[in-house]
Amino acid sequence: MLTLKKWNIYYACRVNNCNFEEIKTYKMYRKDFEIRWSDIDANRHLANSAYINFMSHTRTAFLQDHGFSLMTLGKAGIGPVVFHEHVHYFKEAFLGQPITVSLEVSGLSEDGMFFKFDHNFYDSKGQNLAFCEISGAWIDLNTRKLTGLTDSLLELANKFPRTKDFKTLTKEDMRIHGRMPKHLSL
Repeated sequence: MLTLKKWNIYYACRVNNCNFEEIKTYKMYRKDFEIRWSDIDANRHLANSAYINFMSHTRTAFLQDHGFSLMTLGKAGIGPVVFHEHVHYFKEAFLGQPITVSLEVSGLSEDGMFFKFDHNFYDSKGQNLAFCEISGAWIDLNTRKLTGLTDSLLELANKFPRTKDFKTLTKEDMRIHGRMPKHLSL
């Protein structure tokens, strides 16, 4: 039987059609959690908002572990913003159950302004509970406008582990769903 770690590597490589050499070097970022009372909803399973919180925690840890600490981001005067989160739920998760949330970088623009992350949720047996695709960008905290990464942060971002189907993103990729604001007339 495969352990969760081996299963994650096996699954990721099966999905991405990698060979044995790629399997040995593949790195999927993972964060482990236990589902708490405050994470469940009236149906007694993991609440939608908890999925979002676990992904946010995993992204923050990933960024921290890859040189994007709050102090570093503060000095650069930037912060991440999420444009889109699309979650696919496959199987329920329950109170007290350990889960693993993975993160893989599936897109980044040349200047680092835009990013796309893929998250998967797994139970202790390696069963895929949910998948989420997240797209976003970096914002200048003073001007409140989108901005590319500084040269030093871009160098770090270019070292992020990437999915096999990684894409260099453009502004058009951020508008792929065609949704635009529809304001009220007051």
